Amino acid sequence: MTDPAPRRVLLLNGPNLNLLGRRDPAQYGTATLADVETLAAVAGTAVGLQVVARQSNHEGVLVDLVQAAPGEGFAGIVINPGAYAHYSYALRDAVDAVDIPCVEIHISNVHAREPFRHVSVTAPVMAGFICGCGIAGYELAVRALATRLDPR
Repeated sequence: MTDPAPRRVLLLNGPNLNLLGRRDPAQYGTATLADVETLAAVAGTAVGLQVVARQSNHEGVLVDLVQAAPGEGFAGIVINPGAYAHYSYALRDAVDAVDIPCVEIHISNVHAREPFRHVSVTAPVMAGFICGCGIAGYELAVRALATRLDPR
């Protein structure tokens, strides 16, 4: 008997996360987006998940990816919506419309930053919310999603 294929989860990174490692290293560190994707993939493998990464600076593309995820066989989503977390009701509605769990991640502690970052309009429809743990938050988000998918 062979082991079943690992469940696939979608890792979505929003605007400006393609600049990780160069953009404000004091706030976001020196790890690149490729480093983050590798970290999440390794964390996924450890809990029986295959992490498939995508990044876009465009709100509509992120909405399309969220909407398509269940039909493409994804069991859940880990998403760093970047600034879209604070005002994108379109992204919020897309997450709310899909019947798979989503975990929101932010590298920095958004509650310790500018006041406009203190509110996430997407958070209320997420299965979980992690912020302020640096890129380690991605590993935590993947593990949290695994727990949601298999609560044993």
